[in-house]
Amino acid sequence: MKPIKDFVRQFGGSISLDESLMVRKENRYFLINEKLKKLIMKDFFYVGTYLGKTKNGKFFPSFSLLEMIAERKANKIIVDKKTAWLFICGRDIFKQGIIKVMGPKRKGDYALILNQHGECLGFGKILRSLDEEKEGVAVKNVSDIGDFLRREKQQV
Repeated sequence: MKPIKDFVRQFGGSISLDESLMVRKENRYFLINEKLKKLIMKDFFYVGTYLGKTKNGKFFPSFSLLEMIAERKANKIIVDKKTAWLFICGRDIFKQGIIKVMGPKRKGDYALILNQHGECLGFGKILRSLDEEKEGVAVKNVSDIGDFLRREKQQV
């Protein structure tokens, strides 16, 4: 399950998942339990906890996987209420909306974005050192929990 481990490593963290309980169906990855393992057939659509998929060699995580990463040691940025709302609406993060940074603050690092309640809202890429006091975008929104709703709206 190299794509998952490589993805988690981008956040300066690690995750220990029992590979015997991970199932791959085409380009999608699932985590199952022992009881499900005995019941699943070769041809299934969805089983257990969806972890993400690979597409054109790139891994796209599920929000369940992001939550698992957020529960452990990893690069995290906690944002204020207004910034959290703007982030889930697809916006980037400005320095003044950041309350706390846990982990590296360097340009190019990836970080999970959490609200003040510790809930994972998605993840972003740090565009410049967070120690700098410059104006402008500090973290680029890569993926957020509002993405699904925005995609649904486009199809209506």
